[in-house]
Amino acid sequence: MRKFKSDSKSGSFKKTQQPILDVSKWQSKDTSVQLESASFHNSSPIAADDGPKETQQRETRQNDDDGNLDYHIGLVLEDRYEISSTLGEGAFGKVVECIDRYRGQRVAVKIVKKFESFCKVARSEITVLEEINSLDDDNRFPCVRMLDWFKHKSHICIVLERLGPSTFNFLQQNDFVPFSVEQIRHIAFQIFRAVSFLHRNKLTHTDLKPENILFVSCDCDTECSQQTVKSSLKTPQLDFGTATFDHQHHETLVSTRHYRAPEVILDLGWNQSCDVWSLGCVLIEYYLGRTLFPSHDCGEHLAMMEKVLGPIPPRLLKQTRKKKFVKNERLSWNGSSSSEDDIEKHCQPLTQYMRTNNEEEKQLFDLLSCMLEYDVSRRITLEEALWHPFFCPLRRSNNWSNN
Repeated sequence: MRKFKSDSKSGSFKKTQQPILDVSKWQSKDTSVQLESASFHNSSPIAADDGPKETQQRETRQNDDDGNLDYHIGLVLEDRYEISSTLGEGAFGKVVECIDRYRGQRVAVKIVKKFESFCKVARSEITVLEEINSLDDDNRFPCVRMLDWFKHKSHICIVLERLGPSTFNFLQQNDFVPFSVEQIRHIAFQIFRAVSFLHRNKLTHTDLKPENILFVSCDCDTECSQQTVKSSLKTPQLDFGTATFDHQHHETLVSTRHYRAPEVILDLGWNQSCDVWSLGCVLIEYYLGRTLFPSHDCGEHLAMMEKVLGPIPPRLLKQTRKKKFVKNERLSWNGSSSSEDDIEKHCQPLTQYMRTNNEEEKQLFDLLSCMLEYDVSRRITLEEALWHPFFCPLRRSNNWSNN
């Protein structure tokens, strides 16, 4: 195991009686909140819903020739899943809430557009979800279970657990008040376990971002900025629509822009470590309450990285096929004055973002620096990250080992 950049110990952490996922001044009725993964590819964040509203009973969705299924509230799919509301939609199709008449529970059904290209991605996603179910048949790791899948009028439908609001939605509902360091510790520990499980089984997620991470079900009251926000939290979800096995073809461009690793931008090839970079961007976003790299194009993105993390190593720039970004083995970017102003305004060296200089924040930023490492060969793995001193309190309290 590689050495961490800091040999700091866990400090004076005291065991807390708060729930695993607690938000500032938030008290949960569920003390066993877990993070899971699921598959709402490119969908809008899905808010928790207590059930169909009266007006939704009369709701009808018309087919506008965009490939979506023409359905209405009350429609029963496969003589089993009764559609009760629409949860969200995206490029892939739509997600609806259904009542499973066999089990008497609410589920989420992803209805994929009928186009063959979308069906091909859906079949790949089903393969991934089946593999996850098989590899973790005793549900030890926080990954969502695909409950069923079927084909309805040329549309592939994937039945998943009914999940709640994304971490992005949660921040948005609370005016982007950041999570505390302790909350980030609990959230990160669970996400790392889930994604590390994928990596051990030769899968790369490729699209980790706050919108794709949702909470496990619980009822809570959240007080932020002198306002009380009631939110029904459910599960974080990881979108498996773009998950890729090691042996499969690797698309050149992966990840949503703000969470895209430098090796992807520079077209150097990528592997599972691109997920580590994405999660580093996610954690700092939880800490700041805003995106670390609010870029609009690749050159600006790389320039922002250099402002936050220092110069990109010349040996990496030398290897890139994107020669327009390189001059004399240094990053070359001809941005507009407004873009340069944005970089100066929004970006600063990583450690300058620290709110305090206490031990737990030092550990968090040490972990972030290990994750946001340009060189893939030196970037920490998630297996290693779970043993970082930042997580020492959780390993002690849970008597945990990463098996």
